[in-house]
This record gives sequence, structure tokens and C-alpha cells, in this order.
Amino acid sequence: MSTRRTFRAVATGGVLALVLSLTGGCSFFDPSRQDAEPEAAETTAVASADAEEEVRATQFTRDGTFQSHISVKGAEDVDFVYTLYPTKSTPRTNEWYPRGSKYFSFTFQAYDLARPLRAPFATKRRVYLSRIKVTSSTVTESGATQQPYSLDAVAKKITFDPEPESTRYGMLISSPKGSFELRNQRIRPTSLDTERVVLTFTATVHVQTRAGGSDYITRTVRQRVPITIFPSTEKTAVADIPINAN
Repeated sequence: MSTRRTFRAVATGGVLALVLSLTGGCSFFDPSRQDAEPEAAETTAVASADAEEEVRATQFTRDGTFQSHISVKGAEDVDFVYTLYPTKSTPRTNEWYPRGSKYFSFTFQAYDLARPLRAPFATKRRVYLSRIKVTSSTVTESGATQQPYSLDAVAKKITFDPEPESTRYGMLISSPKGSFELRNQRIRPTSLDTERVVLTFTATVHVQTRAGGSDYITRTVRQRVPITIFPSTEKTAVADIPINAN
């Protein structure tokens, strides 16, 4: 599994544009139904504080989004992209506390990098997603662990698109024609000594060996996403948003 840095800028724009363009109806999502220090004078103290902050920082918390680019053996030049971001119900990731629910959305898509971005879709290898699974664990001061979020489902039955293009291999996730998307996923409250929540995504995919061909290979695409949880006895503030909104 390796990071695809060269395609990051293009994939980021494409996936985020898709995510932001999808809006919901007028029904409302009601999360309530679910559960100045002075500057340090010494250089060493400042360095220590900076180091501690760096340890606590995670990409999701620091940037307000997480995106990874993954390749798998046997599917060279196919870029698998997970994108996660907080929803508008709990948008301030620096105010994600142990108490109260936290909400995120995520997408999963594949790009055939062997072909130019704007090449005809028929010339690109198709990728289908059959199943998506997400497990979770917590990092705590006590060493105890919890599972505040879980998912294990047939992808086409839960994706945002009510009629995704599908075959016996699952739903199409090849850019630009297909993408898996799930919105407003709830991370349940955890113990007060929680320092991080770690989500582990596992997708079962079927990749065309050549464009237009009938042969496919099956692979799993995994990604681990750590999320910082800040110490507080307050509840994470949750706002009401349209049920299908991001």
C-alpha cells in the first residue's frame, strides 16, 4: 500500500467538488435524538508545548478533512481515494470532546491513472465496490478501549445515490461516473479520558484488468484514520442540519 502524491491535487479538487455539489432535501437531521495562559518565557518550554501539540495533531483535526491515495497489488495505476470531513452539525474539529456525538461524512472513489483525466470513460478500467466496512477503537489514558462507530454493509444499499450504476460486482466507483458517499455518520460519546478515535476503513473492490474486458480481480483497500479528541467535560456542540446535508 503506498501513497500517490502526484495525483493528490487533481483528486482532491474532483472529490471535494462532487461532495460539495450534493445537497439534501428539507427534512431535518436531529442529533439530539441520539445521544489564556501567559506565553512561556523559556525556549525549552515553548519547544515542549509545540512537540506535545504535534503529537496530538491529526490530519483530520488539523485540516478539517482527511484524504488518502492508495494503490493495491495487481491494480497498478488505479488510485483509490478515501475522503472524510466533519459535517455541519459538528464542524469545529478542535471542539470534538469525549462527551456528545460527533458527525462525519466520507466518500470512496477510484481513478484510472493510466489514462488522461479527460480521456473517454470507455477507455478506462472500471472499478466496483461490493462491500464497505468500518471499525473503530479509542486511545485512552487508562488503556481501556471502546468502539464508538461501526459499519458493515453492501455498498449500493447505503450510498447517497439511490440508484448507483451496479453489476454483480457491486456499485461503480470509477471517476467520473461513480462514487460511494455516506453522510452524517455518528461517532458515539466515549469515556472522558479519550485522546483519539481511530477509524479503520475496509472496502472490497473488483477491478477490471483492462478497459472493456470481462476479467476482474478482487482486492481489499484499507485505510486507518486517527481523529483527535480534546479533553473537556463539556459536550461536543451539535447543530440541527438538513438530514441529507453535509
